[in-house]
Amino acid sequence: MKLARIALLAAAGVAVAAFAGVFQPSGAHSASADTSSGGITVLGTGFTNVTPDRASFAFGTVSQATTASAALAASSQSVTRVIAALKKAGVTQADIQTADVSLSPRMNNNGDEIVGYTASNTVTATIKKIGDAGDVVDAAVAAGANQVSGPNLLASDQDAAYRNALKSAVAQARSKAETLAGAANATLGKMTAMVEGGGVVPLPATGARDSVAPIEPGTQRIEASVSVTFAVG
Repeated sequence: MKLARIALLAAAGVAVAAFAGVFQPSGAHSASADTSSGGITVLGTGFTNVTPDRASFAFGTVSQATTASAALAASSQSVTRVIAALKKAGVTQADIQTADVSLSPRMNNNGDEIVGYTASNTVTATIKKIGDAGDVVDAAVAAGANQVSGPNLLASDQDAAYRNALKSAVAQARSKAETLAGAANATLGKMTAMVEGGGVVPLPATGARDSVAPIEPGTQRIEASVSVTFAVG
């Protein structure tokens, strides 16, 4: 009986050790160390926060008429007035672009007869001074835009911010590799491979503006990630 109890305790100890070996803290990044093949591969991440200073919107006009040509003509006239209002509000010709033109029939309640047509025309406008965005939106709506979507917020220094985030990601990867090499009693060698990844993550907006259509720039988090392999000795 005593031998059986000892055997059961030994088996339980092996099971606990096995579970302990596979446990990882929540949010841990993957990394591998294979000193036999002479390499350590780690994932490094870095980020930079930027404040958007440009905004783009889509402004659309929808018109209905009994004929297709009349619906298209009405929509075209409406969007022409919107474009003129955008230019008057300070948006340059180069920053206004036609995004979509569509025409569709309208059916009766039974769905077996065309009773008219609906036409829509949409333009996008890029506003290079985000503080002017509210006034531009107001001007477009006053001129007849009955569909508005946006904003798409951008930072003019986004490329530079991403490069800085990449540098931070590489530095973190090297720090991780040094820790792994030290734990394995190995010497970290030169970098042998690197794969880049990254993206932009918008953060909650802060602050306030006095405008009929307030636009909050908020903050954008520019993230970069790299997978780096180092030689070890």
